[in-house]
Amino acid sequence: MSDENFDYEDVTVYTLEDEDEERMLLAQNECTFIWANKEGWPLGVIMSYVWKDGCFWITLSNQRARVPAMKRDNRCAVCVTSKGTELGANQTVTYKGRCEILDDDETKAWFYPALAAAIRPGDAEWQKNFAGFLDSPRRVIFKITPTQRIGYDGRKMGVATQAYVEAQQNK
Repeated sequence: MSDENFDYEDVTVYTLEDEDEERMLLAQNECTFIWANKEGWPLGVIMSYVWKDGCFWITLSNQRARVPAMKRDNRCAVCVTSKGTELGANQTVTYKGRCEILDDDETKAWFYPALAAAIRPGDAEWQKNFAGFLDSPRRVIFKITPTQRIGYDGRKMGVATQAYVEAQQNK
């Protein structure tokens, strides 16, 4: 990146490529789910998720405040980072989306085992037990369909920064 093009304030040029984004979403199993309460204040919690069919799938008890909030206004946001995965840090994506509340048996049948496998891969006995615990009377599933995204790949910024520093040193 040339001196005149280097702009540490504009990070939009360091977007996350589609294939890197998909790899990160499948490697990670935690997201920040964000919604607005009835007073309009934004709130967020860390939740485990499954990424499937272009949607985030998460579960919770219907007694949580997020459930009536999503019934009032299904607009939400989801943030995911590569931190803590084998991919390392410096990749992130944030989505605006719409949430659908599901509690049908067909969704539960595939989702509970998929979530258990995402949380603890390779431990079939634990997965079976955990999926059984999830199948409780008040449990619902949020299906969040992204409508807009903001991706960031800090690796690209690191490369551009290093090139800029080297160019400055060689002047």
